Amino acid sequence: MARRGPYSKGVEKRAEILDTALAIVARHGYGQATVKQIADAVGLSQNGLLHYFGSKDALFTEILRRRDEIDLATYGSPPADLGARLSELVAHNAAVPGFVELHARLTHEATETGHLSHDYFRDRYETIRAIGREVLGQLRERGEIAPGLDPDRLSPLLFAVIDGLQTQWLYDRDVDMPALVGYFVELLGARPPA
Repeated sequence: MARRGPYSKGVEKRAEILDTALAIVARHGYGQATVKQIADAVGLSQNGLLHYFGSKDALFTEILRRRDEIDLATYGSPPADLGARLSELVAHNAAVPGFVELHARLTHEATETGHLSHDYFRDRYETIRAIGREVLGQLRERGEIAPGLDPDRLSPLLFAVIDGLQTQWLYDRDVDMPALVGYFVELLGARPPA
């Protein structure tokens, strides 16, 4: 049964806000995207917009969560080629530097346990490490990564490489994140890279 009434309208407005905010952050970057811009774009006051989220930090955390949902739908199926899939995802991130900026800033700020986004990032890292372990385990079983590599230990290293490259890229756009991620995955292979 479809929901109707104020709850349904609230859910729809919240989704509209997040989709609009995604476009604004992509276009202007995290540092230039403001609550006022987002509120104006969806026809609300700043207070009206924050009513849906509680605070600016909560809004920006939900923007990242929405971006994760979209990325999972786009890139989440088991990859035939892990290096190509991760390179594609990192290239996608490079096309929207505002999200890389937002992710990097909130990731570091949220390390404090009292930060509003702390649980989101803790849970996100647990989820991506679990996905990584599963995919790397499957690749090891198929002989596509060296048999002695431990997916449990390798998964956090893989995402540390990706996050670290994104940070370096924020300082120097000549850092070729997709190529370097692809190269790192090649290093895991049962055969040495060409």
